[in-house]
Amino acid sequence: MSEAPASPAGIESYGYEQELRRSLRFTDLLVYGLVFMVPIAPFGIFGSVFQGSGGMVALAYALGMVAMMFTALSYAQMSRAFPMAGSVYTYAGRGIAAPVGFLSGWMILLDYVLVPGLLYLIAGVAMNSLVPAVPVWLWLVGFVLLNTAVNYLGVEMTSKVNKAMLIGELVVLLVFVGFGLAALASGKGRGFDFTPVYNSQTFSWSLVFGAVSVAVLSFLGFDGISTLSEENRDSAEAIGRSMIAALLLAGSLFIAQTWIASLLVPDPDALVADGDPDGTAFYDAARVAAGGWLATVTAAATAVAWGFANSLVAQAATSRLLFAMARDRQLPAFLAKVHPRHRVPVNATLLTAGVSLVLGLYTASREDGITLLSTLVNFGALTTFLVLHVSVVVHYVFRRRSRDWWRHLIAPVLGFAILAYVVVNADIAAQRLGFVWLAIGGLVLAGLLASGRRPNLAAVATDATPDPAPAAPARKENP
Repeated sequence: MSEAPASPAGIESYGYEQELRRSLRFTDLLVYGLVFMVPIAPFGIFGSVFQGSGGMVALAYALGMVAMMFTALSYAQMSRAFPMAGSVYTYAGRGIAAPVGFLSGWMILLDYVLVPGLLYLIAGVAMNSLVPAVPVWLWLVGFVLLNTAVNYLGVEMTSKVNKAMLIGELVVLLVFVGFGLAALASGKGRGFDFTPVYNSQTFSWSLVFGAVSVAVLSFLGFDGISTLSEENRDSAEAIGRSMIAALLLAGSLFIAQTWIASLLVPDPDALVADGDPDGTAFYDAARVAAGGWLATVTAAATAVAWGFANSLVAQAATSRLLFAMARDRQLPAFLAKVHPRHRVPVNATLLTAGVSLVLGLYTASREDGITLLSTLVNFGALTTFLVLHVSVVVHYVFRRRSRDWWRHLIAPVLGFAILAYVVVNADIAAQRLGFVWLAIGGLVLAGLLASGRRPNLAAVATDATPDPAPAAPARKENP
């Protein structure tokens, strides 16, 4: 496959070489984002969101989509300005200041490094429930080895597998929706009503936004598209457009499936009162719709989607973040090594696999393993998104004197306000652990600055509107 030239004012303008292979088009990016978010993600956490929202699951997902849409708009602006790998590490580092970029990258590591381990653990537990003879740890090891092999073979192989997995997930979802609607039409469940969107008996803003903080876990992943900027062969705008499209499509699917499942829950009052400790609420709704076979199909699909499809793209995104930080001498230099034939960050990929394996095996031995990883992943991602919104305002409004008030001021401020409310009302344990991780990052940053390892991150703009005083291109430094 021939390689397209880098987008205008590509990474060479920042003093880097184009090492990763540019082979992904808009459709590939869209599929990647959808697979990362998992179209059937609510299957696994439906009961928790149902309890937290007082049964208004569809409303929680709708508000979560709106909140994430503001974040996607900010990602679109920053990926357009800085078309390179690294996600918020790159955007905050160049949009605000290099130390802010490091701390943002450090915080999002809570999301990117921990989420593959979380996914492997959830999938291993789910598969063990279906095939008890195979222990959780063995399923976990198998998923890690399989995904590492696919990612090692190159981003084109990852893209092909993504498309196949997405088709499979959509087929399972279509089957559930079809049988669910038929069951409601035949009188099963509660029949069709709007209580999954609004229930006057249980509604309160604090209740719903508390559920949004859990529902947001299903949306995490659209931001991973930004880590593929250096493998995108279309224009820089394709990154932002694919993020927004993936978020809209996934959000619509989340709302539809949870609305139907809410109406089929066998005992909604008990689910609100007692929660869903076994994580089977969605499968119970599927059983009401069509029997035990559909419950088994949805459970198996969840395990494969989380343990293979989702963790595959999560591992790819994590390796690109580590690669970008190592290239700027903010992490050990060996993580910046690119495979000469497959053109992937090989050492970063292998390290991600190793960390995921160790985390998965450790948390599999803890009763609170899934809960612990989930809270850390959410807190790390949401706090980083707050910095992203600030970077849009600083870079465009203050530095470039933009007068595009909607995209560069109003939308980021609204996104910041919504996410700040969610973060403030997050689990106390997650807040404490998150701030401990941030403090450790601050110590690491102080050590890097003291040793002279501050990266030279020039803020070179790529949009049509010129900067008042364009910065000089960054000088490439050997690690």
